[in-house]
Amino acid sequence: MQNRKNKWGDRWDGYRIRGLDPVHAMMPYFFGSRIENEAVLGEVFDLTEVDKYLAEKNAGNPDFKYTWFHFITAAISKAILLRPKMNYFIAGGHFYERKQIEVAFNVKRQFSDEGEEAMAKFVLRPDGESPMEQVHTYVQKFVTKVRSDKSGVGVDDALKFISYLPRPLFRLLSWSMKKLQYYGLYPKSLAMDDPCYSSAYISNLGSIKMNADYHHLFNWGTISFFVVIGEKKLRPFFKEDGSFEMRNTIKLGLTIDERIADGYYFAKTLRLVRKIFQNPQLLDLPADTPIEID
Repeated sequence: MQNRKNKWGDRWDGYRIRGLDPVHAMMPYFFGSRIENEAVLGEVFDLTEVDKYLAEKNAGNPDFKYTWFHFITAAISKAILLRPKMNYFIAGGHFYERKQIEVAFNVKRQFSDEGEEAMAKFVLRPDGESPMEQVHTYVQKFVTKVRSDKSGVGVDDALKFISYLPRPLFRLLSWSMKKLQYYGLYPKSLAMDDPCYSSAYISNLGSIKMNADYHHLFNWGTISFFVVIGEKKLRPFFKEDGSFEMRNTIKLGLTIDERIADGYYFAKTLRLVRKIFQNPQLLDLPADTPIEID
């Protein structure tokens, strides 16, 4: 991914993809909306090496611990950087490559039924320090802010204001905003903090002791990639002789807009993520360091 000069047809958040093959060019018009083109993948990852890696990172007792959520967020961000089509989106019938790698997630202000959620959006700097350090620093600052500040964060205040409108005005506003979104005219000031205008959305269900393998995409916004994190648990890993050993694992449920790439591309991306789980120190290298995929 690189910054380049805008051309006619580009958006503020994405570069228009030109020269597509006929099949992909027709998909937005014949194959329906984003939610009608969901490809769902499920993968169990061995956390053996990740647990060792995090133990080393936390050996110095940092004020803010490194966690497997930081690791997964960094791994997904790295995979999107190295696999550019994972950062594609379709809007207004055209394909675009997002100008930034943005990973959205929610943070609970308090772990209670009444606790409000704040929307976070991490932006990976390709030419910056390691993905792990970037994620760790961002999450630390964001969590500290939302759990000490009672005011809204980002788009929260705007959403609260809109929610008080009478239903007829709400419907009119909704219709107008969808039209603006279709033509790429949706206000940047709102989209910047909207998690549906992201490369990927990560839902950490394991943190609340919940398991789910799937979360739908949204027709709202431009997001093409959803990741659900399950609960950590021991699972058997079988050897060729039939014996097995129990290992700490985590399951990720991945939902992707299948129009943005083909199955081979998704499979190779998954192999890249698997390699990062097996070699977590790769996330300590500069963000744009390439990784060879077997």
